[in-house]
Amino acid sequence: MRLLVDFLCRFGWGLSIALVLTPAALVPAGFFRVNMLVVLGLATFAALLCGQSLPGLVWLLPAAAAVTAWMASIAWYAERTRAGVVLCVATAALLAVATALVQLDQATPGAVTASSFGGGWAGVGVALLSGLVTGLTVHAMLLGHWYLNAPGMRVDVLRRMIDVALVAWGVQLVVSLAGALLAGGATAGVSGGPTTLALVSLRWLAGLAGLPVLLWLSRKTLDIPNTQSATGILYVACLAAILGELTAQLLAVAA
Repeated sequence: MRLLVDFLCRFGWGLSIALVLTPAALVPAGFFRVNMLVVLGLATFAALLCGQSLPGLVWLLPAAAAVTAWMASIAWYAERTRAGVVLCVATAALLAVATALVQLDQATPGAVTASSFGGGWAGVGVALLSGLVTGLTVHAMLLGHWYLNAPGMRVDVLRRMIDVALVAWGVQLVVSLAGALLAGGATAGVSGGPTTLALVSLRWLAGLAGLPVLLWLSRKTLDIPNTQSATGILYVACLAAILGELTAQLLAVAA
């Protein structure tokens, strides 16, 4: 259950930041409203599960994020761009703190104390980066799908968001390579048994090798331009990103 709460908070944080990075002057307000409702669902689900898997009042953070996401959807419905962006930032901040607390609680199970703020911060950074990769990839897919509703929207908006997702992937690749070197390189998966080896292989093939290829293919498809085909490729990219990040979470818990 804790693993699911962790993923939901990461995912919601990534989607919220992706919306902040989206140029509101070029994308209809309806896109922001619908996607904040998606974040509302993620945050609500995380808050409901927090009470069963995490101690204390950690559930208040995703609950508050659900409220701000709901307020943001109303602001975007009324086309209040400035208020909508501010509320998106607030939602992202709340879910980022929730993600951090989940990571620190995993470092010191049962209690988030001052002593857990030492070795747990590296995990916090990795978790937030993971959420960015997932959130930005899914956001790009949803943005591509929105071209069906707004065919006149500029294609370079989607191209820009794919580029941002590729940058996040690049940073994550560097972090993952550094982590693999510190953990003993490729022999770490072999020494952990066949199950660990399978998870490590899936993590690298789907999340770190397959994802950039799919993002690059979708970007090249936009040069035609063909937003529908690019969106279809992004659907597969979403599956690769989610599978890769969930596998990484399983490996982190098993470590």
